[in-house]
Amino acid sequence: MSRGLPVAVLACWALAALIAPWLPLEPERIDLTAILAPPGGAPAAGVAGGGLFGADDLGRPVLDRLLLGARTALLVGVGVVALSALAGTLLGAAAALAGGWVDLLLVRLVDVFLAFPGLLLAIALAGILGPGVDNVILALAVVGWVGYARLVRAQVLTLKQRDHVAAARALGAGSGRILWRHLLPLALAPLIVEATFGVAAAVVAEAGLSFLGLGAQPPDASWGGMIRDGVGYMLVAPHLVLAPGMAMVLVVLSINLLGDRLRDCLDVRGGP
Repeated sequence: MSRGLPVAVLACWALAALIAPWLPLEPERIDLTAILAPPGGAPAAGVAGGGLFGADDLGRPVLDRLLLGARTALLVGVGVVALSALAGTLLGAAAALAGGWVDLLLVRLVDVFLAFPGLLLAIALAGILGPGVDNVILALAVVGWVGYARLVRAQVLTLKQRDHVAAARALGAGSGRILWRHLLPLALAPLIVEATFGVAAAVVAEAGLSFLGLGAQPPDASWGGMIRDGVGYMLVAPHLVLAPGMAMVLVVLSINLLGDRLRDCLDVRGGP
């Protein structure tokens, strides 16, 4: 991809997600004359056209559902990263700054979470909480805070030994002021990079949970749910899987490429 293409893809994704509620979409409109209609809106074998991306097994327009699925993916990606980063940053920074048994307790807690495969733990939590977008965000956030806690803890353990922190302590600054004014701003660059990759991971995880029936529920649309519904028609209507699949591939790939470039730009050690 060229340098500006990932940004353009993500801008289109965000725009589609934000304006989808105000567009004249009919994602739940069932048209029995357009069942499995191919992309392009052209009739096939006496079946009415299904719009630009065709129609699904109930005659619903795939494009409309794709746009609403983009909204679900953006909501989950941003929501999971916001909750995970907030919880992980606070826990990791507080533990590293406090030290002693508090730091040891966080390390052991992180070890417990790392002992379980992340996606399997998210599936278990989503199954306990029940299906739905809100529960998916909560389940993925419970799993995702660990990476941010480890990253911030390592950063704070290194930064708190610097001279400017010792000077702030000598001037009477409290732990809270030192944390917010002198430590977290310096740890912000790696956090931004981690959050970027976290959005991509959350989009893929949400699609996986929706594919299993634990994510977005009707009438909400999800890329994972669209892929699940279209798997049975791969031979006769591959567009039901290709449309949401390619959309997810483009979004996740663009996020990862953007994250790589952010990491290169923010890494002060990468210079000569």
